[in-house]
Amino acid sequence: MLTRRHIRVKVMQCIYALIQSKDDSLEKQQKFLKTSIENMYNLYLLLLSLLAEIQQMADSQVKLANKSYLENTSNNYPDKSKFVNNLLLKQIVGNTSLQEELANRKLKNWYLNEEYVKLLYKEIVESDSYKSYMNSTKDSYALDRELILDLYKNVIAPNEKIYDYFEDDKLTWVDDIPIVNTFIVKQIKKSKEDQSESFFLPALLKDDADMDFALKLLSKTLLTDAELEKEIEGKTPNWDKDRIAEIDSILLKMAICELLNFSSIPEKVTINEFLEIAKEYSTPKSSIFINGILDKLVKEYKADGKLKKMGRGLL
Repeated sequence: MLTRRHIRVKVMQCIYALIQSKDDSLEKQQKFLKTSIENMYNLYLLLLSLLAEIQQMADSQVKLANKSYLENTSNNYPDKSKFVNNLLLKQIVGNTSLQEELANRKLKNWYLNEEYVKLLYKEIVESDSYKSYMNSTKDSYALDRELILDLYKNVIAPNEKIYDYFEDDKLTWVDDIPIVNTFIVKQIKKSKEDQSESFFLPALLKDDADMDFALKLLSKTLLTDAELEKEIEGKTPNWDKDRIAEIDSILLKMAICELLNFSSIPEKVTINEFLEIAKEYSTPKSSIFINGILDKLVKEYKADGKLKKMGRGLL
């Protein structure tokens, strides 16, 4: 689920938080990093379970309408239970492994904040894609999946109130939301009618090596901060240290640390990864600035025999 680029971003966030808090405890930052990564999976579970909560709310509304003598717009559809019986939604609702994981992690956010489920459900039933789906007499898993994909991309993911809720809950989720939303969209696209329950509970990290990479990159960057600072100063003689954007400084130190300490990662991979992160998290000219410094350093390291790479690189 998490790529190496996402992991690098998490390390960057930890170092930035340390600078802001002026807390130089490596142990505390390592714990913060682990928690931040683990909390990302909680965010995934909550967003996925939101689909189940919406289905259950739809079910309760249909049952309520059946008991009512008043005219209801949902009764005008050929099958007012069509959305409730959406095959993909029922797959998620009936996923016992997902429910167990939510229970184990004590994730009761939607039970405690039902107003967000109501808000999304209201927007869904008012959407054109929902109305078109409910008016159609065609039934198939592919059509059901297409609807949920459309609703997730156009109603759930861009909802500002949901975004604000998650931001208030955990600040580190601000940067995680787009990543998790993109992953869920990919999961929905790949889902099949005979999908196993485990499909919706992917591993957060590919293997233990990913967490080792994260902790090593964090610790080595922090522990060699003074040396890394000198490397940057040597390549920016006309720049005042205070003029370098804080994020640029962090990314440069991380990139230099990775170049010198991770022999299995090719220098091109390291440079490209940090340039992409700079484009997203720093100033418009940051990637050009960072690229210039790293390019000079790589040439210098190669000439001095300091850059020793081997094996196939990992992203």
